[in-house]
Amino acid sequence: DCLGTPIVYLPVKADLTGNIKKIRAVYDSNPAKFKTLQNILEAEKEMHGSAWPKTGATLALMWLKRGLKFMLVLLQSISDGERDEEHPNLIRVNAMKAYEIALKKYHGWMLQKLFTVSVPVSAEESGFSLSPVVPLVAPSKVKEEESIEKIHQFLSRVTPILDAIYEMYTKMNAELSYKA
Repeated sequence: DCLGTPIVYLPVKADLTGNIKKIRAVYDSNPAKFKTLQNILEAEKEMHGSAWPKTGATLALMWLKRGLKFMLVLLQSISDGERDEEHPNLIRVNAMKAYEIALKKYHGWMLQKLFTVSVPVSAEESGFSLSPVVPLVAPSKVKEEESIEKIHQFLSRVTPILDAIYEMYTKMNAELSYKA
């Protein structure tokens, strides 16, 4: 919701939420068996055979980790002070950098065009700016420096977790490179 026009970002939010629900459903089906994400991937690898990793919670987690990486690169770019010189309060530069690094290579031509067209439009017409990020990270009225510090704290906690998930996918040969 902090990223601008709901029409533009509603599919992204729905995708992340849907992936979380798929993973959660597998976990909830047998919490004792699926204590960790790695347990889920290992069980699905055995259960789905040659269809794995293109199915189930394994596929959902793959897309979730990519979406989370997008968010982390976006926040890192903001905290690094990367700004559009002409529009320093807009975060389109940060969003485009995050997209290039985290998602673009997994999207087909149509999704790439949709993203590159929608970010600048939503940035200028609906307030896709640094200002809405502040309440997301630090809900009370705080200075930008305090918000950046909260972003640093968040990144320092979440980045190692996401790195571990990426490493798990590499070790298990679960990463897919097809385009959506």
